[in-house]
Amino acid sequence: MITLRKSQRLAGLCAPPVGLGGVFIAMATHRSWWSLTDNAISDLGRVGLPYNWVMNLSLIVAAILGVYYTIGLFSELENTVEKAGVGIFILGLVFLALIGIFPEGTSPHYYVSWGFFITGSVGLLITGLGFWLDGERDLGAFTAGIFVVGWILAVWAFRSFEGVAIAEFIGVFAIVIWHYAVLWAKFYRAEKRRKN
Repeated sequence: MITLRKSQRLAGLCAPPVGLGGVFIAMATHRSWWSLTDNAISDLGRVGLPYNWVMNLSLIVAAILGVYYTIGLFSELENTVEKAGVGIFILGLVFLALIGIFPEGTSPHYYVSWGFFITGSVGLLITGLGFWLDGERDLGAFTAGIFVVGWILAVWAFRSFEGVAIAEFIGVFAIVIWHYAVLWAKFYRAEKRRKN
C-alpha cells in the first residue's frame, strides 16, 4: 500500500496548479499578441520577453514539486515495470525544469521541450502497463486510454493549427489528468479502503 509522506502528497497536488498557473498568468500578461491557435506555449517564456520569468520559474518550481512527489511514489512501487515507467516520468519532469532553464531562444530549448512530452507520455504508458501487470486493470486501462486519446488529439491539433499551443495543452492536460488519477488511486482510494 502506498503511504506517501504528507509533504510528498502536497507536492503532488500543487505541482500542476503551480506550473499551469504560471502559464495562464503569462497568457493573460501577453494577450495582446499571444494566440492559442498561432503560437507555442514556449513563446510566453522566450528570451528577451518582458516577464518571461513568470512562466519559466513556474515550470521549474512545478517540476521540482513533481520530482519530489514522484520519487516518493517510485520508492514505494514494487513492480519493475511500474518503477521503470515512473523513472522515465521523472526524467520527463527534469525536462520540464529544463524548459524553464533553457527557454525559447536558447539552443537546447527545442530538444528539452520534445524531451518533456516524449518521456512524460512514454513514462505514463509504461507505468500504466505496470499497473495492469500488477492487477490494477482499471488504472492500467485508464492510462492506456489517456495515452492513446491524448496523442490522437495532439496530432490532430498539430496538423490543424498554425501554432502548437493547442497540441501542447492537450499533452499537458493528459499528463495532469493521469497524474491526479494515479495520486487518487494509489493513495487516497487506498487510504479510504484501509479506514473502511
